[in-house]
Amino acid sequence: MSEFMAEVVGKYNYWLYVVLMMIGFYAMIGKRNLVKKLLGMNIFQTAIILFYVSTGVKRGAGIPIVDKYAALKHGVDAATVVNPLPHVLMLTAIVVSVSVTGVALAVLLRIYREYGTLEEDEILEKIGR
Repeated sequence: MSEFMAEVVGKYNYWLYVVLMMIGFYAMIGKRNLVKKLLGMNIFQTAIILFYVSTGVKRGAGIPIVDKYAALKHGVDAATVVNPLPHVLMLTAIVVSVSVTGVALAVLLRIYREYGTLEEDEILEKIGR
């Protein structure tokens, strides 16, 4: 196997995230139903969260809890410790994503009660555009 193919196969998780992102992007742009657009947005957000979590992984690294006396005396080798920042930021992103989904579902419910449909074209016709 060539070096290029070995690199591509070795990063299969990144290709999976790109495929998920494109599925979500297509649903947001290509679909006319507002619920499908919302589901596409959730797929897109999930792909981004998975991507960031996977970039924060180090094989063979330990948890970022160190003895302060040993750290002051010998220092900390950054290669042996996982950076927790990407994971913590993605926990925040998950909370925001769930909140946005809840608000969006409430807005979709209100739109459905007002116009009787969730199809974008029919709503635009009823508005008068």
